[in-house]
Amino acid sequence: MAGRKALILVENLSVPMDRRVWQESTTLRDAGWEVHVICPQGAKQDTEPYAVIDGITIHRYPLTAATGGPKGYLKEYGTALWHTFRLSRRVGPVHVVHGCNPPDFFFLVALLAKLRWRSRYVFDQHDLIPELYESRFTRGRDLLYRAVCALERATYRVADVVIATNESYRQVALTRGGKRPEDVFVVRSAPVVERFHQVPPEPELKKGRPHLLCYLGVMGPQDGVDYALRALAKLRDELGRNDWHAVFVGGGDTFEAMVELSRTLGLEDVVEFTGRIPDADLLRYLSTADVCLAPDPLNPLNDVSTMNKIMEYMAMARPIVSFDLREARVSAGEAARYAPPNDESEFAKLIALLLDDPDERRKMGEIGQARVSGPLSWANSRTALLAAYEAAVARS
Repeated sequence: MAGRKALILVENLSVPMDRRVWQESTTLRDAGWEVHVICPQGAKQDTEPYAVIDGITIHRYPLTAATGGPKGYLKEYGTALWHTFRLSRRVGPVHVVHGCNPPDFFFLVALLAKLRWRSRYVFDQHDLIPELYESRFTRGRDLLYRAVCALERATYRVADVVIATNESYRQVALTRGGKRPEDVFVVRSAPVVERFHQVPPEPELKKGRPHLLCYLGVMGPQDGVDYALRALAKLRDELGRNDWHAVFVGGGDTFEAMVELSRTLGLEDVVEFTGRIPDADLLRYLSTADVCLAPDPLNPLNDVSTMNKIMEYMAMARPIVSFDLREARVSAGEAARYAPPNDESEFAKLIALLLDDPDERRKMGEIGQARVSGPLSWANSRTALLAAYEAAVARS
């Protein structure tokens, strides 16, 4: 593939902060592609408008995250699309445009590239946007829902090749998207093993208690941090357990609301919110944690989505408590214990059972680590990604 040029488009994270996109970029670079990325600037990192990192050329634009409901998202996405068009002209002719959702509007950039340069379009479907809309908002299947469905249909139609993050997403591309099986490739997200490595546990992180519970991830309406907090209140009140401290690592739209909920539940003395933290501090917490939490509730999106937090917990050899979701089981297997969907009391009981069984925790951690080092490793995803690009180029 030497001499080929790829343009990767991202809207919801900066690069290289977006670990999946960075893995894809470096994989393509190693295969001989010239790789350009267009993405927003980060708030505290990835702030430069232009950078060349490890041979990857990154073009960044200023973007303010949406506030105020649907109108805020329209403003955000309109700004992002304008900047993406502007910067894509600067990059010039490319062989492949690689669009990562959300949102589903990069097909417009790809369509122009097809007309001008006969580029191919690789659609990298990180999320199912209609399901995301239903899960995040309580507006039902209104006009905006129908609009995101129309954008998804247009994206599938323009795409030469679709990259799906798991088999559930692949089935959507084949059925709802009408794509041919030979044009849809599963490229699973996988943790960067070099990033997630154990360091010596620090008992002082447990704040004087025997056990540490840990949550790592985004805090949005669909991510279930509220379920985790209510489960911890039940762990204390219904099961009489006060032998734990919990830390929630990450940020998001509902961060402040979750801090307030912890106070309402009387958990402020045993629950700590760190916000986003450097990798070195993240490794300290995960290496010390006895049990990690994946409280994503059952909804149309979560049931079929691969959760990065689960993959990262397994990379750190941590046992997991999760709700019983289809793709959570595919990812974690026996590295997790599964509560009935959205049942906070059962979630709390599983935490208690694992806290009382260190041998089972160790066994589950070893199973998870073996999964992300073997069948779920990026080595397998790398092969699928390059096959997808070969298929896209062949369509030329």
